Amino acid sequence: MGKELKKLPVGIDIFEDVIKGDYYYVDKTTLIKNIIQEEGKVTLFTRPRRFGKTLNMSMLKNFFGIDSEKTLFKGLKISEDKEFCDKYQGQFPVIFVSLKDVDGLGFEDACFKFCNTIFDLANSFNFLAESEKLSQIDKERYQSLLKLESSKVEINARTLEILSSSLYILTELLYRHYGRKAVVLIDEYDVPLDKAHTHHYYDEMLNLLRGMLHKVLKTNSNLAFGVLTGCLRISRESIFTGMNKLSVNSITAKNNNATFGFTEKEIDEMLSYYNLSEKKQEVKEWYDGYRFGKAEIYCPWDAINYCQGIISGKIDRPTSYWSNTSSNSLVREFVDLATERTSNELERLVAGEQIHKTIKEELTYRDINDSIENMWSILYLTGYLTGYQVDDNTFVLWIPNREIQEIFENDIDKWFEEKVKSDKDSGMRFFEAVLKEKPEEMEDVLSGLLFESISIRDTFVQKHLRENFYHGFILGLLTDFKDIRSNPESGNGYSDIMILNRKEKIAAILELKYSDSDSEKDMEKCCLDAIAQIDDKKYALSLTRSGIAKKIIKYGISFNKKLAMVREG
Repeated sequence: MGKELKKLPVGIDIFEDVIKGDYYYVDKTTLIKNIIQEEGKVTLFTRPRRFGKTLNMSMLKNFFGIDSEKTLFKGLKISEDKEFCDKYQGQFPVIFVSLKDVDGLGFEDACFKFCNTIFDLANSFNFLAESEKLSQIDKERYQSLLKLESSKVEINARTLEILSSSLYILTELLYRHYGRKAVVLIDEYDVPLDKAHTHHYYDEMLNLLRGMLHKVLKTNSNLAFGVLTGCLRISRESIFTGMNKLSVNSITAKNNNATFGFTEKEIDEMLSYYNLSEKKQEVKEWYDGYRFGKAEIYCPWDAINYCQGIISGKIDRPTSYWSNTSSNSLVREFVDLATERTSNELERLVAGEQIHKTIKEELTYRDINDSIENMWSILYLTGYLTGYQVDDNTFVLWIPNREIQEIFENDIDKWFEEKVKSDKDSGMRFFEAVLKEKPEEMEDVLSGLLFESISIRDTFVQKHLRENFYHGFILGLLTDFKDIRSNPESGNGYSDIMILNRKEKIAAILELKYSDSDSEKDMEKCCLDAIAQIDDKKYALSLTRSGIAKKIIKYGISFNKKLAMVREG
C-alpha cells in the first residue's frame, strides 16, 4: 500500500492550520529573512489577488510572534539558519489584521465591518485587560477598542477617531506589557478603498485609512517594523506621505519574485508528488504566464484548486478559479471606457498579441476613470495583464493565460450585448428597414454597430459558433420588438430569425452565414447561399399555409469580423 498523500490546502490561508493539518505546503519561508533585510522599516508588497499574500502574512505572524510555536518551522528553509532564528523567532508581539472584509454599500456599513475587524483583533489580546503592566488609563483605552463591536457601536466622530487610532493604541499597550516593540502586519490594506470606489464613498474611507496608517506606521516609537500587502500602491493621495522608510516591493521589483505565487520548479514538484505530471501542459496554458520581476509565476490558487479537482474526480479539464473570486468589475469598467483605438488593442490582446503601454505603478482607484490609458496600468497591476518593462515607464503587455483570456472574452461579450440592447435608435432603424425591404439600410446599421464594437470571436471559436455570436447580436438589436422568433421550426428545418408583422401579414426570414473571407465576392456568395437555403428548406411554407403572412421577405446576411453584407431574395 502506497504512502498516503498530503491533503491540498484548498481555501486554507492560515499558516498554522496548513502545517498542523499536514497539508501540502510550498515553502516560502525565505520571505522571513528578506523582510528583516529590507531597507525600510515598513514594507509594502503589491501582488494580484490569490497569490498567497494572506498565507505569507500568517507565516510571518507565526515566526515573529512571542506566543508562536517554533516547531511549526521544523524542516522548512528558514530553520537552516539557526543564528537568524535564535535572534528573531518568537521575539515580538505581533498585530496581524486583514482588511479584506471591510466592505459595504455605504460608508457607515463599511465602518461597521471595520469596527468588527478591530474588535476581533483587540479581543485576541484579552490578557491586556488584566495586565499588571498597564495603568487604569491604559486599560480604559483598551476597553474603548472592545466597545467597537459592530452590534453595539454607533458610527460617529468619536468612533472614527478610535478606529483611526486603534492599531497605534495596541502597539503602545503591547509595548508596555511586554517591554518590546511590536510587529504590525496589515493584509489587503487597499481592499476598503477598492470597495469604497465601487460604491462611491471613496473620500471618507481614504481619510479613515490614511489616519490609521499614519498613526501606526509613520512616527510610532512602539513599532519594530511593519509589513503591508495589497494590489495597488496608493501613494499619490498621500496615504504613505512622510514614510521615508517605506520599501515598496511590487510585481516589477527584482527581489522576492518567487515568494508570492508558484515557480515552474514548484509546480513540477507538486504535480509529480500527486502523480499529475502529465497535466503540466494544461496547468501551464491555463494558470501560468505571470511575470514578477524576471520570474515566471503560476497562480497558486488556481494550481491548488485544479489539482484537487482532478484528484477528487470533480473535473477532468481546466476551469476558471481566479475569475470566480471577484466581480471582474475592472474589466467591465475598461470596456465601458474603450475607444476605437483601445477596442482594437483589446482585440489584439485576445488574439494572443502583445501591446506596448506606459504603466504608472502609483495609480489609485480614483484614477481609474480619469483616462482610458490609466486602465492599462490597473489591469497590469491587478493581474489581468502581465508583461515586462522595456524602459522607465514602457511595458510590453499580454494576457497571461487561458483563464484570464476567458474573462476578457466573456465580459466583452456581455458588454457588447448590453450595448446593442441599449441602442434603441439603431434597433428601430434595422426593424423598419427589414419590413420596408431596404437591405442597404440594414447593412448600414449592422456595419456601423460592428465597427464600434470589440470583435473577438473570429480567432477562437469554430465557424458555427461565430454564426451564433452574430445571431445573438441581431436578436439583441431587436430585443424591444414583438413577434421576433429565434430558430423557429419552419418547413423542413429551423430558420435563424423570423420577424412578423401580423397586422399587415408580412413576414421576414433572416438567414445568417459567416464568410471565411472578407472579399465582396465571397461574402455575396454566402448571402446567396443563405437565400437558397430559405427556399430549399421551405422556411416560408408554414407561414403562407397558416395564413400568418401573405408576403414573405427573404434576406441572406453574411458576416466577416466587423463586416456585414445583406442581400434580399
